[in-house]
Amino acid sequence: MIDNSNNYYIGVRFVENPKAYYFSTSDETLKSGDHVIVESLRGIELVSVLSNAQHISEYKSNLDLKPIIRRATKEDLFLHEANIKLAKEALKLCESAIKDLNLDMRLLFAQYTLDGTKITITYVADGRVDFRELLKVLAAKLRCRIELRQIGLRDKAKIVGGIGVCGLPLCCSTFLQNFEIISINHAKNQMLTLNIPKLSGQCGKLVCCLLFEDEQYSELKRNFPAIGDEYIIGGETYKVTSYNVLSRTLRLDSKEDVRFLELEELKKNKKVIKK
Repeated sequence: MIDNSNNYYIGVRFVENPKAYYFSTSDETLKSGDHVIVESLRGIELVSVLSNAQHISEYKSNLDLKPIIRRATKEDLFLHEANIKLAKEALKLCESAIKDLNLDMRLLFAQYTLDGTKITITYVADGRVDFRELLKVLAAKLRCRIELRQIGLRDKAKIVGGIGVCGLPLCCSTFLQNFEIISINHAKNQMLTLNIPKLSGQCGKLVCCLLFEDEQYSELKRNFPAIGDEYIIGGETYKVTSYNVLSRTLRLDSKEDVRFLELEELKKNKKVIKK
């Protein structure tokens, strides 16, 4: 539901997440690079503005718009920086407690809400962790609400970032907003060598870019014969053993010979007879 008293909306970015979230506002002067105060599921937070204020009539999503609370003041920015330092200290305290309790969890970062009433500690682990004793230790020393948030390896890569095998920054930490299911079938569809280490990203999962061209490969492959189809060329039987959809060439093997033909040549050559 859109607040009718706010005639504009802006995109904002939270500290640990590059994804844009949208809020309504009555301040048409807000622009990229400004800071504002919003209320999220975690509490009151300071966030960065990603886009200039746009009129609400241009908002196309069906998602509800919550209003921003106000512009950030110098005091808010000072408090935010102080909370960052406190969060680092809390992270060290948590790491020490994890070591003492021998828990199998790896911490990523900690973040206080702007008013300091809650801290969220994000971690990764191979399975579920019983952190009840850890919460008791932290509650006695931090004296605020504590949320321990477990995320997956793909989310970790999105937050930490890095360089992919292509030499560019990771897609998940730049433009990829949502994770979709990726299976080995995507690699098979693109006729890639099933070398799992080479097909895995920084997160250890199959690379997200297997999805980017999968639909195009499926479309291109419709024009090609199936692997195993047989053709008679010059009186000899050849079988399709592989093809390249980008160069539009096929490999055909017989008992004594190997031929490489372009797809158009295979279709138009009257001397090539499908068996």
